[in-house]
Amino acid sequence: MSVIEENIKVLREKVAEKAVKTGRNPEEIKIVAVSKTFGVEEIKEALRCGIKIIGENKVQEAERKFFQIEDSFQKHLVGHLQTNKVKKALGIFDMIQSLDSTKLAGEISKRAKESGKVMDVLVEVNTSKEETKFGLSPKEVFDFLKQVSVLEGLKVKGLMTIGLFTPDAEKTRPCFKILKEIFERIKQENIPNLEMEYLSMGMTSDFEVAIEEGSNMVRVGTFIFGEREV
Repeated sequence: MSVIEENIKVLREKVAEKAVKTGRNPEEIKIVAVSKTFGVEEIKEALRCGIKIIGENKVQEAERKFFQIEDSFQKHLVGHLQTNKVKKALGIFDMIQSLDSTKLAGEISKRAKESGKVMDVLVEVNTSKEETKFGLSPKEVFDFLKQVSVLEGLKVKGLMTIGLFTPDAEKTRPCFKILKEIFERIKQENIPNLEMEYLSMGMTSDFEVAIEEGSNMVRVGTFIFGEREV
């Protein structure tokens, strides 16, 4: 058994444990293996071990790696997207998890319509209030969603957040509670052209807390692939 295979096995066990604890089917929790800085062979090994979704932070890095892989898998952009990279991103990814402005939404919709597709997106929310992070403030989410819901070239499928940067996973819990509350409130609004399907929260350091708070999509890199070289 390879290191990656062993790591994925342990990860699945931990995800299942937390899912059962919250009364959910472990199969409901999607694992996005974030391959930032890791190579094609590591991605192929993760896919061989049953991973279905690979996440990348940068468009250019994803382009370089993904087109060397023949296996079928979902491709998610989990990092910040600049408007000048939208056209290229649409040709690579199945989902953009980092929609955070009306300008970006407009560009995604425009480019998607030009290519005859509808792009699945998650709206990124800054629940930790850290200035170094991208994302809408919790107060902006409802008005933002009403604005972008009318755009024909994209489909909002849920919300995403990055928890507070801290070695103490428990301190990230309030961030996840905030997003879960917003998620549930939006569901009740029945805004047209919105599907609150995914609540993407939790990474290597805090995915267990995130699942306890309702996450059904975790973005895990280090736990699967190991420590990244700085």
